[in-house]
Amino acid sequence: MLADGSEYRGDYDPGSAALAGFHRPRIETLVDAGVDLLAFETIPTIREAEVLVRLLDEVQTPAWLSYSCRDGATTSAGEPIAHAMGLGEHPRIVAVGVNCTAPRHLPALLAAARDVTDRPRIAYPNGGDRWDATTRRWIADAGGAFDPAAVATWTSLGATWLGGCCGTGPADIAALADRL
Repeated sequence: MLADGSEYRGDYDPGSAALAGFHRPRIETLVDAGVDLLAFETIPTIREAEVLVRLLDEVQTPAWLSYSCRDGATTSAGEPIAHAMGLGEHPRIVAVGVNCTAPRHLPALLAAARDVTDRPRIAYPNGGDRWDATTRRWIADAGGAFDPAAVATWTSLGATWLGGCCGTGPADIAALADRL
């Protein structure tokens, strides 16, 4: 469905029926193959998260929900992160969090999750660069690179599922693990 980087912007909305039609067969294939946990990640819109959560009722399989965000208060589509994280209260959602988001935004986003759900929190930010959909490459962003020392802040805000996303590598993850 996406090939233009719009998951980093959240500027697509084919409607709930089209989203369900896209995700349902993929979910069913994974469940039929025997997965015991689904990862719904880099979700830019509340609508897409709502569709995914509804589809869980059809398959009875737990999942985690992880959003891509543009700043410390909103999803990539500009929607309130507190509302998005609140979807984590669905009985089959086992954790909520943020991925493929600039690391500097994680403290505010994790605090918002903490305020609306008791579910475990996920934090696996990108390397800190900004995606340029026109040139289809990452651009250095002076706003803050991935810093494994930040894991202390993330864990103080309840993040227990930790890692890195786009632009992070094995050395970053090893350094993060050393901080735990």
